[in-house]
Amino acid sequence: MFTTFLKILVFVAVVTGLTWGAVQLLDMRGGANISVAGYEITLSALQLVFAFVTLVVAVWLGLKLLKLLAAIFHFLNGDETAISRHFDRNRERKGYEALSEGLFALAAGEGHLAMTKAKRADKYLDRPELTTLLTAQAAEMTGDTRTAEASYRKLLERDETRFVGVRGLMHQKLAEGDTDTALGLARKAFEIKPKHEEVQNTLLRLQAEKSDWSGARQTLGAKLKSGNLPRDVHKRRDAVLALSEAKDILDEGQSMEAREAAIQANKLSPDLIPATVMAARALIANDNPRGASRILSKTWGVNPHPDIAAAFAEIAPNEAPEARLKRFRTLTKQNPDHPETRMLLAELHIAAEHFPEAKRALGHLVTEDPTARSLTLMAAIERGEGADDAVVRGWLTRALTAPRGPQWICDNCQHIHAAWTPVCNNCAAFDTLEWKRPPSGEVSMPAGTEMLPLIVGHTPATVTATDVDVLDVTTVDDPPPNTK
Repeated sequence: MFTTFLKILVFVAVVTGLTWGAVQLLDMRGGANISVAGYEITLSALQLVFAFVTLVVAVWLGLKLLKLLAAIFHFLNGDETAISRHFDRNRERKGYEALSEGLFALAAGEGHLAMTKAKRADKYLDRPELTTLLTAQAAEMTGDTRTAEASYRKLLERDETRFVGVRGLMHQKLAEGDTDTALGLARKAFEIKPKHEEVQNTLLRLQAEKSDWSGARQTLGAKLKSGNLPRDVHKRRDAVLALSEAKDILDEGQSMEAREAAIQANKLSPDLIPATVMAARALIANDNPRGASRILSKTWGVNPHPDIAAAFAEIAPNEAPEARLKRFRTLTKQNPDHPETRMLLAELHIAAEHFPEAKRALGHLVTEDPTARSLTLMAAIERGEGADDAVVRGWLTRALTAPRGPQWICDNCQHIHAAWTPVCNNCAAFDTLEWKRPPSGEVSMPAGTEMLPLIVGHTPATVTATDVDVLDVTTVDDPPPNTK
């Protein structure tokens, strides 16, 4: 409505201006005298302007006529397409001008103008691969998904534009949330152009979301071959996919295949904690405790993690606390100052009822870097040493609101996961989970046995999880104990 009103205003202003100019020229005195071959012509100012405009138009028409005559001359000399080329050139010029203006409008974000120019270009040009693509992109910009989809489907009809059509439809389905159809289109686009990096990434992400681990590994291999992925990154992500594949095989009850897949995943990336743990359990099931101990110890030396300690305990689940403390030296002698190593050693000493050694193992963790786990261990130590309930309750009260410590966190969206997964549950990003501390302000509210994460198998009677549970940890008036 506003545009129509503006056009009317411009038209009225132009007519008014021309009328005013004509009146001024009529009132103007003087003119021009033209003498040609004894004839004299006197022109007023207004007549002179009209004569000049007429001359310009006549020259322009004359040039056009000369070009047409030239085309007719060539046609008479045997060039049968001369006249048709003459008119086609004019149409092509107009078509390419409209196409160029449409592209600039698209780049400027003027979707409706781009749509108009696309229609004009399609009228003059016999280049549907260009005009249809411009129409599709302009329709997407204006939110006209129906026109965009129809345009992309037209591009599927030609071999040279089929990939563009498939890719455009794929992006549309992704925007609509139809990941099943998008996956099929991504596979088709990958067949057409297997080296296209964006299609590779999209296909890999969708395959990971759908748990198509075998297909994802093939796509990952294609990324490596085409040079779109560094070899070390490929090795790590292939291990993630192999581990995910092993988990699915295990869920299906094919234990032998799962063990082999888990061991392969660990070989691909020895520092991948879930792969190490699964491979160790596979070796334990194969009666190879030495091999399980070796790979767990190797990964602990790089990145200590409680899951590694838990798997290490499963190698000999029924051993005595003293024997376990001795066997675990394979782990505890590595990274001795790491918080995870200190807490592991403290748990082992608690199980063996060596409470002073457990307190020494914790060191200054409870004062310099307190977490829910270290404070809970300190409560267990105090309970084992016979401290008052108020002292134990003070430690547990602090543990309730203390930071949780390192967790599985997505590098892409910072979402915290209870357990490692190959795909983020929040943003669907692939291989972005990292064992690290959450952002400041994140606290844990553990309860029950979660407060005392002992992995040593034999819990002494003086510090059982039941004893921890029955304590009145809801009393917050008790001051925290003296940590000196």
